[in-house]
Amino acid sequence: MFATLSDRLADTFKNLRGKGRLSEADIDATARAIRIALLEADVALPVVKQFVGAVKDRARGEEVSGALNPAQQIIKIVNEELVSILGGETRRLRYAKSGPTVIMLAGLQGAGKTTLAAKLALWLKEQGKAPVLVACDLQRPNAVKQLQVNGERVGVPVFAPEVGNGVGDPVSVARASIEEAKRKLYDVVIVDTAGRLGVDAELMQQASDIRDAVNPDEVLFVVDAMIGQDAVVTAQAFLDGVGYDGVVLTKLDGDARGGAALSIASITGRPVMFASNGEKLTDFDLFHPDRMASRILDMGDMMTLIEQAEKTFDQEQAMKAAAKLSGQGGEFTLDDFLEQMQQVRKLGSMSKIMGMLPGMGQFREQLENFDEREIDRIQAIIQSMTPAERNNPKMIDGSRRARIAKGSGR
Repeated sequence: MFATLSDRLADTFKNLRGKGRLSEADIDATARAIRIALLEADVALPVVKQFVGAVKDRARGEEVSGALNPAQQIIKIVNEELVSILGGETRRLRYAKSGPTVIMLAGLQGAGKTTLAAKLALWLKEQGKAPVLVACDLQRPNAVKQLQVNGERVGVPVFAPEVGNGVGDPVSVARASIEEAKRKLYDVVIVDTAGRLGVDAELMQQASDIRDAVNPDEVLFVVDAMIGQDAVVTAQAFLDGVGYDGVVLTKLDGDARGGAALSIASITGRPVMFASNGEKLTDFDLFHPDRMASRILDMGDMMTLIEQAEKTFDQEQAMKAAAKLSGQGGEFTLDDFLEQMQQVRKLGSMSKIMGMLPGMGQFREQLENFDEREIDRIQAIIQSMTPAERNNPKMIDGSRRARIAKGSGR
């Protein structure tokens, strides 16, 4: 999503490299380039002014003039200011001291609330919680059914006493869900509310009534990261009309310019708490401002990659493979290689994994054009070999090679 902004900033910093000291003209030119980059990325004008002003003030100060490498010092300042406008620190969920924790989702229709409710439920389940999804979107056709299907996919129960499709009282459903949670010992209640195509009084009133009925511990505003400047207007309208504690960004894997993500926290004063960056129900995690800033500046996101690997990889298997690669645990065979490829596959697409490595911005085009089926082809080739051939590929001669090629369709 931040590809254009990343490229622009990279070009700006390239012009500073090799300079022993920065003149006033250098600082002004850099600030101008950063301003254009942010405006092109659809960042709200007040945020751009605040950001560029802070960078200029710090660039003129002692920390740059006394630095051994002024260019790196400017990058450090831009990184810190990016972290600041993205919200500063990672904000985690607040859980209720007694009884079930109630999380209410609000936002416009089409922002992806219903799918996000299931993603959040799965994430909470992985944290050891026992969540329940509540269908309070009784307006949109098949919204209740969609939540039930998604709940089934993630293995989380759904409280849906009304069929919806324009019938039923969402406030009474929300109120009844709390009693249901207490009775069945669910410790987190996720309330999916109705959205509209625009910000209107009816939507605000219904959302306020549901909020008053369930007294949520967290109200999360779900916003489509691809709607640009309008995201900020909508976010402010919801803050004034309903109020919320945090923001959830959906569709961060889209190809829009991403200014919404850089504007919302700064303008509303509410932190971005979660981000959804793919279509799979597992493509969802806490939003870390420092990691997002690092990605924008093409410094990679090694912490997220490590966390995903720790969740995905079988540690015992990984240790065995490491021992074999270092020559201490026997030969590293094609079976071991295939096993490792399959483990990496569980992390997600290769282009997404590679994109988390520092400096990969320069290879973006190659990553975007990477054919994910290449791994399937390698798998087919290895699985067309006999166990002896996998253990000792040196024995593969011309006739064996022809047989393997035929067997794997290559």
